Amino acid sequence: MPSQKPRVRRVPVAVPESGAHEQPWYRSIRFSGFSLLMLAIIVLFVVVLAPSLRTLVQQQEQIAQQQHEVAAQKADVTQKKQDVARWDDPAYIEAQARDRLLYVYPGEESYLVMGAEKAKGSGRARTDSGSPVSSTVQTPKVDWVQAMLSSVLQSGLTDDTTDELLAPDVSGTGDPTGAATSDTK
Repeated sequence: MPSQKPRVRRVPVAVPESGAHEQPWYRSIRFSGFSLLMLAIIVLFVVVLAPSLRTLVQQQEQIAQQQHEVAAQKADVTQKKQDVARWDDPAYIEAQARDRLLYVYPGEESYLVMGAEKAKGSGRARTDSGSPVSSTVQTPKVDWVQAMLSSVLQSGLTDDTTDELLAPDVSGTGDPTGAATSDTK
């Protein structure tokens, strides 16, 4: 069998003119089956992994925030340990007793200067808790220890309900209900 040459038919083609009718760029893109498959895989990848990536980013932010909180708490613990260690020093304990509780050694005299804050413009002298310091010496009208003891004994030894019990008079008014009257303001 003699080898035959494949037949090739040549057809003349007319080339379009360059300025006559141009197609948009997206018309020149040709999609093959492989490129469509790859595009579908990329879209699926984005759809499947986007929520997971968002969760990952949120968890990383939470971890960073919690690490910052842990570092702040460790610094606070270190400060608290230093404060506790300070109380082992007798000089610090003495200084705190003198400053906070106004303690003095026997034979010493303690003076509380009244009106020193007025010069600074703060008004009346105040304690650490913010209550004003009295300029006169006051004696309590009620023995609070006796009132507390009677309240504890009464509540422990009575068969009355809590609604039937009356609070002890700690106001100094003499009213057994403890309520202030209009003449004792």
